[in-house]
Amino acid sequence: MAKVKTAYFCQVCGNESPKWTGKCPSCGQWNTLVEELVQKDSNKIATNDWDSYNEKSTTKKTRHLNEVETSETPRILTIDSELNRVLGGGIVPGSLVLVAGEPGIGKSTLFLQMGLQLKNHITLYISGEESDQQIKMRADRLGMKSENFYLLTETSTQVIFQEIKKLKPQVIIVDSIQTLESPFIESSPGSVSQIRECAAEFQQFAKETNTPVFLIGHITKEGSIAGPKLLEHMVDTVLQFEGDRHYAYRILRTLKNRFGSTAELGIYQMNDTGMSPVTNPSEILITQKEEDLGGIAIAATIEGQRPLLIEVQGLVTQSVYGTPQRTVSGFDSRRLQLLLAVLEKRGGFHFGVKDVFLNIAGGLKVEDPSIDLAVIVALLSSYEDTPVPHTICFAGEVGLSGEIRAISRIEQRIAEAEKLGFGKIILSKYNQKGLTKSKFNIEIVTMGRVEELYRYLF
Repeated sequence: MAKVKTAYFCQVCGNESPKWTGKCPSCGQWNTLVEELVQKDSNKIATNDWDSYNEKSTTKKTRHLNEVETSETPRILTIDSELNRVLGGGIVPGSLVLVAGEPGIGKSTLFLQMGLQLKNHITLYISGEESDQQIKMRADRLGMKSENFYLLTETSTQVIFQEIKKLKPQVIIVDSIQTLESPFIESSPGSVSQIRECAAEFQQFAKETNTPVFLIGHITKEGSIAGPKLLEHMVDTVLQFEGDRHYAYRILRTLKNRFGSTAELGIYQMNDTGMSPVTNPSEILITQKEEDLGGIAIAATIEGQRPLLIEVQGLVTQSVYGTPQRTVSGFDSRRLQLLLAVLEKRGGFHFGVKDVFLNIAGGLKVEDPSIDLAVIVALLSSYEDTPVPHTICFAGEVGLSGEIRAISRIEQRIAEAEKLGFGKIILSKYNQKGLTKSKFNIEIVTMGRVEELYRYLF
């Protein structure tokens, strides 16, 4: 006799239905009813009791806030400096981390590599997608060995937790959450209810045993993380692994982090021996060229805590069709329209009859408004067909009246430009307050309007 009770809930309005129907009777949406667990089998619950896992039993009771003692929990530091940065300073014990990305981007390689590098911690790698031999072949290709690394190829959470109780690992990697199935739910692996239930079981395990768990996840064709949105709310950290598989560079971004900044990113280079962290990405993001080329400007931007110098490429050509094209890669297209309108109104440049193409080199997506100045310089350089000297870089936001606005953390940007050998940086004149030019060897040029900049460069 079945003791597990399930019901069907609408993912749009939350209406409950005892059986599946194609159309929600409440809101009228089609194919939104999903099976979810209402009551678990009490016989099965007993197997996942984690009191025996820890030496000290954790009894739950109401406590006053002042009674709670806090201590600085030491984080687990990996050899990978980029992963440490993105996680906010290392792996937090008891955290649940979701990592998502395109197929073939290198998620499994990166975390297999991380597990093999944690030589002082017992690591369990659970795979529902590959066999033991396939994982061993990849580990041989990475050229790494570890005495404390264990494999488990299993999809049933019941069996997985029995093995975890025997081994008592200190770090767990699950590849992937979409392949797991819980015995509490009848639906197939990868369904909304299965993903949610499996993640909830790992969340309970991570919090009660203070063991960090990494869940590798798939993404949909739209680019969002597969499964319910609730999955992202349940975990402590959400990392997105992105980049074009045809390029060597991959970017690990933080979308959510309860233990650090969400503005951080890590840059990796894919090679024969796995993922190697890129410690100085500015050198990679700037093309090494002998002569000055038209339509190129270098912007000093900040991603998280890290200053980056990136190359902005602009191309302005005569429009062949009636409506001019605006093609953008790595930059907001609406922001480009705004900057073109400023150039047309304040500078008298006729971009309305020109096709405009803009690209941020290296496959980066940049949201920092401080690259406005470099975008305008790249477009004017292509418009005039006059190269900008490659020893100059730019940092400044451009307002609608054509003024160059002040930006934050200016000293970090100047220091990074100086470190990479630039001779001159152009900033807003409103950034001068509190800035001591004497401590930098780079020449700092300040301006107030776009017209001044045009006269200075061209």
